[in-house]
Amino acid sequence: MGKQDYIFRYLSIIRMLRKSNRATYEEIKLYLEEKSGFNDRPVLISLRTFQRDLNDIRSLFNVDIQYDFSARSYSIVNDQQSDMNNRMLESMDTINSLRMISDVSRYMFFEKRRFSGTHHFYGLLHAIKNRIVIKLVHKRFEFDEPTERLVEPLALKESKGRWYLFAKDRKDKKYKTFGLDRVLDFESTPWRFDYPPGLDVHKMFQNYFGVITQEDEDPEELILSFTPEQGKYVQSYPLHESQTILENSADEFRIRLEICITHDLIMELLSMGETMKVLKPEWLVKDIIERLERTIRLYRKPFRSHKT
Repeated sequence: MGKQDYIFRYLSIIRMLRKSNRATYEEIKLYLEEKSGFNDRPVLISLRTFQRDLNDIRSLFNVDIQYDFSARSYSIVNDQQSDMNNRMLESMDTINSLRMISDVSRYMFFEKRRFSGTHHFYGLLHAIKNRIVIKLVHKRFEFDEPTERLVEPLALKESKGRWYLFAKDRKDKKYKTFGLDRVLDFESTPWRFDYPPGLDVHKMFQNYFGVITQEDEDPEELILSFTPEQGKYVQSYPLHESQTILENSADEFRIRLEICITHDLIMELLSMGETMKVLKPEWLVKDIIERLERTIRLYRKPFRSHKT
């Protein structure tokens, strides 16, 4: 039995108990038999194997499943549905789906995009955990030549499908983010660094959308109005953790956020086009109007041929 078969079983047990709240061993066994028939996976065959699975699930996913003697059934008593655990479950679901059939390209269609730089994960996480200064070779979009710099790696940050290294540049002592898809190379140095006292990376990004942060900036009240159709997307996939719904009717979906307004956020708002309108703050309303007017002027310019 391959490791993926064990993982498939663990995921199936977790999903069943999250959905049904509790189940007997026989109900879980029957559920796994049905799942294994669909996916051509081995079935759970013994109570001893099941008990071993529960220990593995607790260790791998921080999901504690216990037996309730009074109800004579199993249930999840501690489910740490952290971002990391949920992402692990999503990734393993994807892997199991890809392995389910041989010619997966006939049924699943992926975006054609550049590699996101995840191959750097292991080395960077090792440097972050052990506080090792690294020599980073990074190429910014606005420059033709890559730059080499010494940085103190502090964390990895995800934003819109891209991963970034959050680090302190030793040259100017400033905190910066480096897109992993633009990291050409890096190597560990013999030097160590002390973690900045009082630094809370999560708190630094808490009031922001994306990876751009600005020092000494307070969040503002942002009120947005959407068409009802666009509102469904924004409700299912919130723009920010501070998002609260002000109105949800057949005519309008309106939300309020407490957030620092940066270039990343403005670009996200502009991408929604005519389905979104900024209501507050007033300065952002004016800024959006000016940007849209510049766009209109760009389209109204006469077309210039580049014939030789």
